[in-house]
Amino acid sequence: MSETQQNYTAEQTAQLLSLYEQLGTEGIDEIAEQLNKPVRSIRSKLVKEGVYVPAPKQDNKKNGPSKKELLNTLESLVGFDTTGFSGSTKQVLADLIVYLDKNHTK
Repeated sequence: MSETQQNYTAEQTAQLLSLYEQLGTEGIDEIAEQLNKPVRSIRSKLVKEGVYVPAPKQDNKKNGPSKKELLNTLESLVGFDTTGFSGSTKQVLADLIVYLDKNHTK
């Protein structure tokens, strides 16, 4: 029966845990560089050791309405299909809505 190759020695594991305790999840790139291992390997080892805490996921939806909601609002103001505006940024759409709403209510 062949023995499996060990990727981390006991010393490397101790160093990894020590560095992770100091640097945290944000420091994984630096830890990988110091140990000369891929980031994925470092993360996997930390998970296996039961200490890895994933970074909090960032909410992709920024404050305010979505682009689709802005396009629907714009369409209700102008009365025609606004599909052609879908390439515009949310900020441009919001500014246009404010402008139209201001001039429409006069």
